[in-house]
Amino acid sequence: MIKNILKGIVIGLANIIPGVSGGTMAVSMGIYDKLIHCVTHLFKEFKKSVLFLIPIFLGAGIAVVGLTFVIPTMFARFPLQTNLLFIGLIVGGLPAVWKKVKGQSVRAGHILAFLIFFALVAGMAAFGESEGKAADLSFGVLNVIKLFGVGVIASATMIIPGVSGSMILLLLGYYNPVIGAIKDFITALAAFDMPGILTGVGILMPFGFGVVFGIFAIAKIIEVIFVKFPLYAYWAIIGLIAASPIAILLAGELGTITVIAVLTGAAALAVGVIIAMKLGE
Repeated sequence: MIKNILKGIVIGLANIIPGVSGGTMAVSMGIYDKLIHCVTHLFKEFKKSVLFLIPIFLGAGIAVVGLTFVIPTMFARFPLQTNLLFIGLIVGGLPAVWKKVKGQSVRAGHILAFLIFFALVAGMAAFGESEGKAADLSFGVLNVIKLFGVGVIASATMIIPGVSGSMILLLLGYYNPVIGAIKDFITALAAFDMPGILTGVGILMPFGFGVVFGIFAIAKIIEVIFVKFPLYAYWAIIGLIAASPIAILLAGELGTITVIAVLTGAAALAVGVIIAMKLGE
């Protein structure tokens, strides 16, 4: 239970950082297949699925709510170390994925899947460094529909290993407004500010419904791919994971590079690798 909450925290944390993939973290910690299965078989295997999903989603919720305030500070003060920590979390999970293809014959299609998805992630980071125009979150029917649609897109990309849902939000111009809405909503709750709470609900509820709908929709598609083309899927995931450190370094701000920053960054990298390997056991 506690271990799954910790895994959920890592996934939730990854999903709020542009360039980092929550799906990749789930793969790194060895729960991606089970996560997809439980989402797609929620009603057929309700008790089993709920017992697995609740601590994962609880941990993700803790990360999103609690660390929305912390992460910007970490990146502002320790950009290199924070980026290397997440690279460590990703790299530490690669051996677990490699076991899925180890000993299997390698076909040209497997290499092609690796190259395509490697290029997809690296390309998104290389050509998507600037944020789109900030979205208008004022309450209105059109904006409610837009928020639902953005939630669907964000969740669909969040659940795909190697693709950063928060990066997609950034490019669409919704990342900072949504993060700001979450902060304002939490602050309003703490102060019991009803107008602020209602404003937050009006923004976050349609976005949240979109996220839930997107997760269920894309999870079913992914499950079919894993059943019919498992080796192609795993080689694609290896390509996504291999490109993720490059994407993080390209998309993230590294700050001033000093000897101390490099040494502490190397330590953060090692900590990330160890955490990912331990959580993946």
